[in-house]
Amino acid sequence: MTKTILRTALAAIGLLAAEPAGASTAWDFTFVGIDGADMALSHFAGKAVLVVNTASQCGFTPQYKALEDLYRTYRDRGLVVLGVPSNDFGGQEPGGAAEIKQFCETNFGIDFPMTEKVTVAGEAAHPFYRWAAREMGPLAVPRWNFHKYLIAADGRLVDWFSSITAPDSARLIKAVEANLPR
Repeated sequence: MTKTILRTALAAIGLLAAEPAGASTAWDFTFVGIDGADMALSHFAGKAVLVVNTASQCGFTPQYKALEDLYRTYRDRGLVVLGVPSNDFGGQEPGGAAEIKQFCETNFGIDFPMTEKVTVAGEAAHPFYRWAAREMGPLAVPRWNFHKYLIAADGRLVDWFSSITAPDSARLIKAVEANLPR
C-alpha cells in the first residue's frame, strides 16, 4: 500500500517515468567527470559517498570549504565526497566545466572528485537523481543547491540532508561515521 502511494506521488510530479530500468544500487550509475571522462559510481564500491549538488554563486557556496575538510578528515577511512555542479536553482552555476573546476580549486582547494554540470531535479534529472527520488521519496528531492545524499559502502542510499545542513553538522558527521567501511 505504501509503495503504491509513493509510486503515485512520484508519477504525479514526473519522477517515476524516468526511473532507470534495473537499477538497484548507486553503483549502477555513471556520471561524466569534470575532466570529461566517464565516472562510474561503481568505482567507489566499498566506500561511503556523499553526493552533493553544488553551485558557485549560491549563498551555500561556502559549504565547499566544509565539504573539503570533511573529505580530508575521512577519505583515508573510506569517504568520498562527490561534487555534482548544477544550474537548476537560481541559475547559480552558469559556468562550464573548466570554469567550475578552476573556481573550486582556486577558492576552496577542492581535491574531491567532481562531475560535469548536470540537471538534478525534474524530468530531465540525471538518472542517479531520478533513482534517488524513487528510493528516498519526494521529500528527499533536491530543492536547492548543496543538497546531499549519503551512499553506504554497499551502494545503498541511506540518508539525505537538505541544503541548510552543513557538512560539519553533528547529524551529518554521525551518519558518515556510521556508514564508513568497516
